[in-house]
Amino acid sequence: MIHFILNTKIDVLNWKILKLLQENARESFANIGRKVGLTPPAVAERVKKMEDLGVISGYKAVVSHSHTGYQLKAIITLRAFMGKLRPFLEIVNTYEEVVNCYRITGNENIIMLVVLKDQFHLEKFIDKLIQYGETRTHIILSDVVSNAPIKKREV
Repeated sequence: MIHFILNTKIDVLNWKILKLLQENARESFANIGRKVGLTPPAVAERVKKMEDLGVISGYKAVVSHSHTGYQLKAIITLRAFMGKLRPFLEIVNTYEEVVNCYRITGNENIIMLVVLKDQFHLEKFIDKLIQYGETRTHIILSDVVSNAPIKKREV
């Protein structure tokens, strides 16, 4: 039922606004209005309603890991030892290396996106993790798709 309610609030104009905000969250309501055929106050009202509904959950700057001193980006999975998942979940948000962390299904319990200064930093970070379970590390060579916009689902 919630899915149906939200879809009725995201009309064609709202999808156009969402597309523009996902491309540039700093775009002015006046510029968005010109592109979608609305006045700035009408755009502001629609954006506010989408924020209130949770369709728009925030705005963030995209920061380059390589320009901020982190030479490695990696995906690390963790298969938690018996009784170690909860303690890990309670501490993971204190690890400054972790950019994103998800609980997942399958053989592993956790998948994390991390940024690291170098291979020595990676080794120290893995040493912190191994008390909680078995890890697998995948060094990211390049971004193929990154921060792709969420688009209207065709029915």
